[in-house]
Amino acid sequence: MTAKDSPDLPLDLGRDPDRPGALRKGPRHGLRKRYLLVLLIPVFMFSGGVIGMYYQPPALQKFYALTGLQPGGGADSPIALPPDIALPQEIAETLLPTDVVGLARLMPRGDVAIVAAPYGAGDARVAEILVAIGDTVTRGTPVARLDNGAALEGGVLTAEANLAVRQATLAQIRSAVAASRAEAQATLDTARAAAREAATNLARTQDLVDRGVSTSATLDAALTAAEEATLAVRRAEATLARFTAGALDDQPDVVVAARNVAAAQAEVTRAQMDMARAEVRAPVSGTILEINATPGQRPPAEGIMEMGDTGVMMAEVEIWQDRVSAVAVGQPVELAAPALGQSLRGTVQSIGLTVGRQGLISDDAAANSDARVIRVLVALDAGSSSLAARYVGLEAVARIDTGAFTRAAQ
Repeated sequence: MTAKDSPDLPLDLGRDPDRPGALRKGPRHGLRKRYLLVLLIPVFMFSGGVIGMYYQPPALQKFYALTGLQPGGGADSPIALPPDIALPQEIAETLLPTDVVGLARLMPRGDVAIVAAPYGAGDARVAEILVAIGDTVTRGTPVARLDNGAALEGGVLTAEANLAVRQATLAQIRSAVAASRAEAQATLDTARAAAREAATNLARTQDLVDRGVSTSATLDAALTAAEEATLAVRRAEATLARFTAGALDDQPDVVVAARNVAAAQAEVTRAQMDMARAEVRAPVSGTILEINATPGQRPPAEGIMEMGDTGVMMAEVEIWQDRVSAVAVGQPVELAAPALGQSLRGTVQSIGLTVGRQGLISDDAAANSDARVIRVLVALDAGSSSLAARYVGLEAVARIDTGAFTRAAQ
Protein backbone atom coordinates (compact mmCIF):
# COMPACT_ATOMS: atom_id res chain seq x y z
CA MET A 1 0.00 0.00 0.00
CA THR A 2 1.43 3.38 -0.99
CA ALA A 3 0.87 6.92 0.10
CA LYS A 4 -1.07 7.51 -3.07
CA ASP A 5 -3.38 4.60 -2.24
CA SER A 6 -3.77 5.74 1.37
CA PRO A 7 -4.54 9.45 1.46
CA ASP A 8 -5.38 9.21 5.14
CA LEU A 9 -1.84 8.55 6.28
CA PRO A 10 -0.84 11.19 8.87
CA LEU A 11 2.73 11.68 7.55
CA ASP A 12 4.07 12.66 4.15
CA LEU A 13 7.28 10.75 3.61
CA GLY A 14 8.39 13.08 0.85
CA ARG A 15 8.72 10.32 -1.73
CA ASP A 16 7.85 10.83 -5.34
CA PRO A 17 5.19 8.27 -6.33
CA ASP A 18 6.27 8.38 -9.96
CA ARG A 19 9.92 7.58 -9.13
CA PRO A 20 10.22 4.89 -6.45
CA GLY A 21 13.02 5.54 -4.01
CA ALA A 22 13.35 9.27 -4.94
CA LEU A 23 12.46 12.10 -2.61
CA ARG A 24 10.05 14.79 -3.80
CA LYS A 25 11.36 18.42 -3.79
CA GLY A 26 9.65 20.19 -0.99
CA PRO A 27 9.48 23.79 0.45
CA ARG A 28 12.89 23.60 2.14
CA HIS A 29 14.66 23.07 -1.16
CA GLY A 30 13.15 26.28 -2.64
CA LEU A 31 14.06 28.21 0.53
CA ARG A 32 17.75 27.35 0.15
CA LYS A 33 17.69 28.81 -3.38
CA ARG A 34 16.22 32.04 -2.10
CA TYR A 35 18.95 32.37 0.53
CA LEU A 36 21.57 31.88 -2.17
CA LEU A 37 20.03 34.63 -4.32
CA VAL A 38 19.96 37.03 -1.36
CA LEU A 39 23.66 36.42 -0.74
CA LEU A 40 24.46 37.14 -4.39
CA ILE A 41 22.67 40.53 -4.43
CA PRO A 42 25.63 42.49 -2.85
CA VAL A 43 27.97 40.87 -5.34
CA PHE A 44 25.77 41.97 -8.24
CA MET A 45 25.40 45.48 -6.79
CA PHE A 46 29.16 45.90 -6.35
CA SER A 47 29.88 44.56 -9.82
CA GLY A 48 27.23 46.82 -11.36
CA GLY A 49 28.63 49.86 -9.54
CA VAL A 50 32.17 49.18 -10.74
CA ILE A 51 31.01 48.58 -14.31
CA GLY A 52 28.83 51.68 -14.25
CA MET A 53 31.63 53.93 -12.96
CA TYR A 54 34.07 52.48 -15.47
CA TYR A 55 31.98 52.49 -18.63
CA GLN A 56 29.64 55.42 -17.80
CA PRO A 57 26.53 54.08 -19.65
CA PRO A 58 24.16 56.72 -21.11
CA ALA A 59 21.57 56.25 -18.35
CA LEU A 60 24.20 56.93 -15.67
CA GLN A 61 25.51 59.92 -17.60
CA LYS A 62 22.03 61.44 -17.74
CA PHE A 63 21.59 60.78 -14.03
CA TYR A 64 24.77 62.72 -13.19
CA ALA A 65 23.75 65.50 -15.57
CA LEU A 66 20.28 65.87 -14.01
CA THR A 67 21.30 65.60 -10.35
CA GLY A 68 24.51 67.62 -10.58
CA LEU A 69 26.37 64.91 -8.66
CA GLN A 70 29.99 64.13 -9.46
CA PRO A 71 31.68 60.73 -9.34
CA GLY A 72 33.58 60.47 -6.09
CA GLY A 73 32.21 63.79 -4.83
CA GLY A 74 31.21 62.30 -1.46
CA ALA A 75 34.65 60.83 -0.71
CA ASP A 76 37.54 62.44 1.15
CA SER A 77 39.65 62.22 -2.04
CA PRO A 78 37.40 63.12 -5.01
CA ILE A 79 38.18 61.85 -8.46
CA ALA A 80 40.81 64.25 -9.78
CA LEU A 81 40.14 63.84 -13.49
CA PRO A 82 37.03 63.62 -15.68
CA PRO A 83 35.79 60.04 -16.17
CA ASP A 84 37.05 59.78 -19.77
CA ILE A 85 40.57 61.04 -19.07
CA ALA A 86 43.10 58.29 -18.45
CA LEU A 87 46.13 58.91 -16.30
CA PRO A 88 49.24 58.64 -18.53
CA GLN A 89 51.43 55.67 -17.74
CA GLU A 90 54.56 57.77 -17.16
CA ILE A 91 52.72 59.67 -14.43
CA ALA A 92 50.88 56.68 -13.00
CA GLU A 93 54.13 54.76 -12.52
CA THR A 94 55.72 57.50 -10.42
CA LEU A 95 52.61 58.91 -8.72
CA LEU A 96 53.13 59.65 -5.03
CA PRO A 97 50.45 60.05 -2.34
CA THR A 98 51.44 63.71 -1.95
CA ASP A 99 51.11 64.51 -5.67
CA VAL A 100 48.29 66.72 -6.92
CA VAL A 101 46.93 65.81 -10.35
CA GLY A 102 44.80 67.96 -12.65
CA LEU A 103 43.99 68.71 -16.26
CA ALA A 104 46.24 71.25 -17.99
CA ARG A 105 46.25 73.32 -21.17
CA LEU A 106 49.39 74.41 -23.00
CA MET A 107 49.41 78.10 -23.88
CA PRO A 108 51.84 80.86 -24.88
CA ARG A 109 53.06 83.43 -22.37
CA GLY A 110 50.16 85.78 -21.77
CA ASP A 111 47.75 83.26 -23.38
CA VAL A 112 46.48 83.38 -26.95
CA ALA A 113 45.79 86.92 -28.24
CA ILE A 114 42.76 87.50 -30.45
CA VAL A 115 43.50 89.83 -33.38
CA ALA A 116 40.22 91.65 -33.96
CA ALA A 117 39.16 94.38 -36.40
CA PRO A 118 39.90 97.96 -35.25
CA TYR A 119 37.26 99.79 -33.24
CA GLY A 120 34.81 101.60 -35.48
CA ALA A 121 35.51 99.47 -38.56
CA GLY A 122 31.76 99.12 -39.07
CA ASP A 123 30.75 97.06 -42.08
CA ALA A 124 34.25 96.88 -43.49
CA ARG A 125 35.35 93.56 -44.93
CA VAL A 126 38.74 91.93 -45.09
CA ALA A 127 40.58 93.09 -48.20
CA GLU A 128 43.95 91.41 -47.74
CA ILE A 129 45.70 89.05 -45.32
CA LEU A 130 49.36 90.06 -44.99
CA VAL A 131 50.68 87.12 -42.92
CA ALA A 132 50.54 83.33 -42.87
CA ILE A 133 50.26 80.79 -40.08
CA GLY A 134 53.64 80.38 -38.41
CA ASP A 135 54.90 83.89 -39.23
CA THR A 136 56.52 85.80 -36.37
CA VAL A 137 55.57 89.47 -36.12
CA THR A 138 56.23 92.30 -33.69
CA ARG A 139 53.64 94.39 -31.95
CA GLY A 140 52.07 97.02 -34.23
CA THR A 141 52.93 95.25 -37.48
CA PRO A 142 50.07 95.31 -40.05
CA VAL A 143 48.72 91.78 -40.45
CA ALA A 144 45.62 92.52 -42.57
CA ARG A 145 43.86 95.34 -44.45
CA LEU A 146 40.17 96.18 -44.68
CA ASP A 147 38.26 97.52 -47.68
CA ASN A 148 37.35 100.86 -46.02
CA GLY A 149 40.76 102.35 -46.80
CA ALA A 150 39.61 104.39 -49.83
CA ALA A 151 36.76 106.05 -47.93
CA LEU A 152 38.98 106.87 -44.98
CA GLU A 153 41.66 108.28 -47.28
CA GLY A 154 39.03 110.57 -48.80
CA GLY A 155 38.27 111.87 -45.33
CA VAL A 156 41.94 112.69 -44.85
CA LEU A 157 42.05 114.61 -48.15
CA THR A 158 38.94 116.61 -47.21
CA ALA A 159 40.38 117.51 -43.84
CA GLU A 160 43.68 118.58 -45.39
CA ALA A 161 41.84 120.82 -47.90
CA ASN A 162 39.88 122.44 -45.09
CA LEU A 163 43.12 123.05 -43.23
CA ALA A 164 44.62 124.75 -46.28
CA VAL A 165 41.60 127.08 -46.50
CA ARG A 166 41.86 127.97 -42.82
CA GLN A 167 45.57 128.64 -43.14
CA ALA A 168 44.97 130.96 -46.11
CA THR A 169 42.27 132.76 -44.15
CA LEU A 170 44.68 133.25 -41.25
CA ALA A 171 47.29 134.76 -43.55
CA GLN A 172 44.68 137.03 -45.08
CA ILE A 173 43.42 138.21 -41.69
CA ARG A 174 46.95 138.72 -40.41
CA SER A 175 47.73 140.91 -43.44
CA ALA A 176 44.47 142.83 -43.16
CA VAL A 177 44.95 143.48 -39.47
CA ALA A 178 48.48 144.70 -40.04
CA ALA A 179 47.31 147.08 -42.80
CA SER A 180 44.38 148.33 -40.75
CA ARG A 181 46.55 148.99 -37.74
CA ALA A 182 49.04 150.92 -39.88
CA GLU A 183 46.22 152.89 -41.47
CA ALA A 184 44.71 153.71 -38.10
CA GLN A 185 48.08 154.86 -36.81
CA ALA A 186 48.52 157.10 -39.88
CA THR A 187 45.07 158.56 -39.44
CA LEU A 188 45.83 159.34 -35.81
CA ASP A 189 49.09 161.00 -36.73
CA THR A 190 47.31 163.13 -39.36
CA ALA A 191 44.58 164.10 -36.90
CA ARG A 192 47.10 165.10 -34.29
CA ALA A 193 48.98 167.22 -36.83
CA ALA A 194 45.74 168.92 -37.86
CA ALA A 195 44.85 169.51 -34.22
CA ARG A 196 48.21 171.15 -33.55
CA GLU A 197 47.78 173.38 -36.60
CA ALA A 198 44.24 174.35 -35.53
CA ALA A 199 45.49 175.14 -32.03
CA THR A 200 48.23 177.38 -33.46
CA ASN A 201 45.75 179.14 -35.73
CA LEU A 202 43.42 179.68 -32.81
CA ALA A 203 46.17 181.25 -30.71
CA ARG A 204 47.19 183.56 -33.55
CA THR A 205 43.63 184.65 -34.23
CA GLN A 206 43.07 185.31 -30.53
CA ASP A 207 46.15 187.61 -30.53
CA LEU A 208 44.88 189.48 -33.55
CA VAL A 209 41.49 189.95 -31.98
CA ASP A 210 43.07 191.20 -28.79
CA ARG A 211 45.00 193.81 -30.81
CA GLY A 212 41.85 194.75 -32.71
CA VAL A 213 43.20 193.60 -36.01
CA SER A 214 40.79 190.66 -36.52
CA THR A 215 37.12 190.29 -35.90
CA SER A 216 35.32 188.07 -33.45
CA ALA A 217 33.81 186.06 -36.35
CA THR A 218 37.29 185.01 -37.39
CA LEU A 219 38.00 184.00 -33.78
CA ASP A 220 34.84 181.88 -33.67
CA ALA A 221 35.82 180.11 -36.89
CA ALA A 222 39.30 179.35 -35.55
CA LEU A 223 37.82 178.05 -32.27
CA THR A 224 35.45 175.74 -34.15
CA ALA A 225 38.27 174.38 -36.30
CA ALA A 226 40.35 173.64 -33.21
CA GLU A 227 37.52 171.75 -31.57
CA GLU A 228 36.91 169.67 -34.73
CA ALA A 229 40.59 168.79 -34.91
CA THR A 230 40.49 167.65 -31.29
CA LEU A 231 37.47 165.41 -32.00
CA ALA A 232 39.25 163.94 -35.05
CA VAL A 233 42.17 162.96 -32.84
CA ARG A 234 39.84 161.22 -30.41
CA ARG A 235 38.20 159.28 -33.26
CA ALA A 236 41.55 158.20 -34.61
CA GLU A 237 42.68 157.11 -31.15
CA ALA A 238 39.49 155.07 -30.72
CA THR A 239 40.03 153.39 -34.09
CA LEU A 240 43.61 152.53 -33.22
CA ALA A 241 42.49 151.19 -29.85
CA ARG A 242 40.77 148.34 -31.67
CA PHE A 243 44.26 146.96 -32.25
CA THR A 244 46.18 146.04 -29.13
CA ALA A 245 49.63 147.33 -28.57
CA GLY A 246 51.04 143.75 -28.54
CA ALA A 247 52.33 141.57 -31.37
CA LEU A 248 50.35 140.98 -34.51
CA ASP A 249 49.46 137.39 -33.50
CA ASP A 250 47.87 138.73 -30.32
CA GLN A 251 45.26 140.72 -32.26
CA PRO A 252 41.72 139.34 -31.63
CA ASP A 253 40.91 138.67 -35.30
CA VAL A 254 44.24 136.91 -35.78
CA VAL A 255 43.69 134.82 -32.64
CA VAL A 256 40.26 133.67 -33.88
CA ALA A 257 41.68 132.72 -37.29
CA ALA A 258 44.59 130.88 -35.64
CA ARG A 259 42.15 128.85 -33.49
CA ASN A 260 40.27 127.88 -36.65
CA VAL A 261 43.55 126.64 -38.12
CA ALA A 262 44.23 124.59 -34.98
CA ALA A 263 40.74 123.04 -35.22
CA ALA A 264 41.38 122.15 -38.86
CA GLN A 265 44.70 120.56 -37.92
CA ALA A 266 42.90 118.48 -35.29
CA GLU A 267 40.47 117.30 -37.96
CA VAL A 268 43.39 116.22 -40.13
CA THR A 269 44.91 114.32 -37.20
CA ARG A 270 41.60 112.61 -36.47
CA ALA A 271 41.17 111.66 -40.13
CA GLN A 272 44.68 110.25 -40.20
CA MET A 273 43.95 108.26 -37.06
CA ASP A 274 40.77 106.99 -38.69
CA MET A 275 42.99 105.64 -41.44
CA ALA A 276 44.20 103.13 -38.85
CA ARG A 277 40.73 101.54 -39.07
CA ALA A 278 41.72 100.22 -42.47
CA GLU A 279 44.66 98.25 -41.05
CA VAL A 280 44.66 95.37 -38.59
CA ARG A 281 47.80 95.41 -36.48
CA ALA A 282 49.32 92.80 -34.21
CA PRO A 283 48.40 93.53 -30.55
CA VAL A 284 51.43 91.64 -29.22
CA SER A 285 54.70 90.26 -30.48
CA GLY A 286 54.50 86.57 -31.31
CA THR A 287 53.61 83.87 -33.81
CA ILE A 288 50.47 83.68 -35.95
CA LEU A 289 48.66 80.57 -34.73
CA GLU A 290 45.38 80.61 -36.65
CA ILE A 291 43.69 82.69 -39.37
CA ASN A 292 39.89 82.77 -39.18
CA ALA A 293 38.99 85.02 -42.13
CA THR A 294 39.56 85.27 -45.86
CA PRO A 295 39.49 88.30 -48.20
CA GLY A 296 35.94 89.49 -48.87
CA GLN A 297 34.65 88.19 -45.56
CA ARG A 298 33.45 90.29 -42.66
CA PRO A 299 35.71 90.01 -39.61
CA PRO A 300 34.26 87.12 -37.58
CA ALA A 301 33.26 87.45 -33.95
CA GLU A 302 36.09 85.15 -32.86
CA GLY A 303 38.64 87.50 -34.41
CA ILE A 304 40.44 87.66 -37.72
CA MET A 305 43.35 85.60 -36.40
CA GLU A 306 44.99 84.28 -33.24
CA MET A 307 48.58 84.75 -32.17
CA GLY A 308 50.77 84.31 -29.13
CA ASP A 309 54.30 84.48 -27.79
CA THR A 310 55.24 80.83 -28.30
CA GLY A 311 58.87 81.60 -27.49
CA VAL A 312 57.93 81.15 -23.83
CA MET A 313 55.30 78.46 -23.27
CA MET A 314 53.29 77.92 -20.13
CA ALA A 315 50.55 75.61 -18.89
CA GLU A 316 47.30 76.39 -17.11
CA VAL A 317 46.39 73.64 -14.64
CA GLU A 318 42.99 73.25 -12.96
CA ILE A 319 43.31 71.99 -9.38
CA TRP A 320 40.40 70.91 -7.20
CA GLN A 321 39.70 73.49 -4.54
CA ASP A 322 40.26 71.00 -1.70
CA ARG A 323 43.74 70.09 -2.98
CA VAL A 324 45.13 73.52 -3.80
CA SER A 325 46.26 74.12 -0.22
CA ALA A 326 49.13 71.69 -0.85
CA VAL A 327 50.31 73.57 -3.95
CA ALA A 328 53.02 76.24 -3.61
CA VAL A 329 54.99 78.43 -5.98
CA GLY A 330 58.20 76.79 -7.18
CA GLN A 331 57.03 73.17 -6.91
CA PRO A 332 58.08 70.95 -9.83
CA VAL A 333 55.39 69.94 -12.34
CA GLU A 334 55.30 67.13 -14.88
CA LEU A 335 52.89 67.22 -17.82
CA ALA A 336 52.09 64.28 -20.08
CA ALA A 337 49.88 63.72 -23.12
CA PRO A 338 49.95 61.05 -25.85
CA ALA A 339 50.64 63.67 -28.55
CA LEU A 340 53.81 64.92 -26.85
CA GLY A 341 55.76 61.70 -26.96
CA GLN A 342 57.57 62.72 -23.77
CA SER A 343 56.87 64.49 -20.53
CA LEU A 344 57.19 68.24 -20.11
CA ARG A 345 58.80 69.81 -17.07
CA GLY A 346 58.16 73.08 -15.33
CA THR A 347 57.50 74.79 -12.03
CA VAL A 348 54.50 76.45 -10.44
CA GLN A 349 54.69 80.16 -11.25
CA SER A 350 51.47 81.48 -9.71
CA ILE A 351 48.29 80.29 -8.04
CA GLY A 352 44.92 81.83 -8.83
CA LEU A 353 42.98 83.80 -6.25
CA THR A 354 39.47 82.83 -7.32
CA VAL A 355 37.55 79.58 -7.41
CA GLY A 356 35.67 78.96 -10.65
CA ARG A 357 33.99 76.29 -12.68
CA GLN A 358 36.03 73.66 -14.42
CA GLY A 359 36.86 74.76 -17.98
CA LEU A 360 38.99 71.87 -19.28
CA ILE A 361 36.31 69.22 -19.82
CA SER A 362 35.44 66.78 -22.55
CA ASP A 363 32.28 66.50 -24.64
CA ASP A 364 31.04 63.74 -22.36
CA ALA A 365 27.63 64.62 -20.90
CA ALA A 366 28.68 63.08 -17.59
CA ALA A 367 31.82 65.22 -17.32
CA ASN A 368 31.92 67.23 -14.13
CA SER A 369 31.46 70.73 -15.53
CA ASP A 370 30.30 72.14 -12.17
CA ALA A 371 33.46 71.25 -10.33
CA ARG A 372 35.09 74.09 -8.40
CA VAL A 373 38.72 74.53 -9.34
CA ILE A 374 41.56 77.02 -8.96
CA ARG A 375 43.83 77.75 -11.88
CA VAL A 376 47.56 77.36 -11.44
CA LEU A 377 50.06 78.73 -13.98
CA VAL A 378 53.12 76.62 -14.70
CA ALA A 379 56.26 78.01 -16.36
CA LEU A 380 57.89 75.38 -18.59
CA ASP A 381 61.64 75.02 -18.80
CA ALA A 382 63.49 75.89 -22.00
CA GLY A 383 63.46 72.41 -23.54
CA SER A 384 59.82 71.75 -22.71
CA SER A 385 58.83 75.20 -23.92
CA SER A 386 60.41 74.54 -27.31
CA LEU A 387 58.51 71.27 -27.65
CA ALA A 388 55.21 72.71 -26.41
CA ALA A 389 55.34 75.57 -28.94
CA ARG A 390 53.98 73.17 -31.56
CA TYR A 391 50.98 72.17 -29.41
CA VAL A 392 49.28 75.37 -28.33
CA GLY A 393 45.98 74.54 -26.66
CA LEU A 394 46.83 70.84 -26.18
CA GLU A 395 45.22 69.27 -23.11
CA ALA A 396 47.54 67.29 -20.87
CA VAL A 397 47.59 65.76 -17.42
CA ALA A 398 49.72 67.61 -14.89
CA ARG A 399 51.26 66.17 -11.76
CA ILE A 400 52.45 68.66 -9.15
CA ASP A 401 55.02 67.25 -6.75
CA THR A 402 53.89 68.92 -3.54
CA GLY A 403 56.32 66.89 -1.44
CA ALA A 404 59.46 68.02 -3.28
CA PHE A 405 60.36 70.72 -0.79
CA THR A 406 59.86 68.38 2.15
CA ARG A 407 62.10 65.68 0.67
CA ALA A 408 64.74 68.24 -0.19
CA ALA A 409 64.75 69.51 3.40
CA GLN A 410 65.17 65.98 4.71
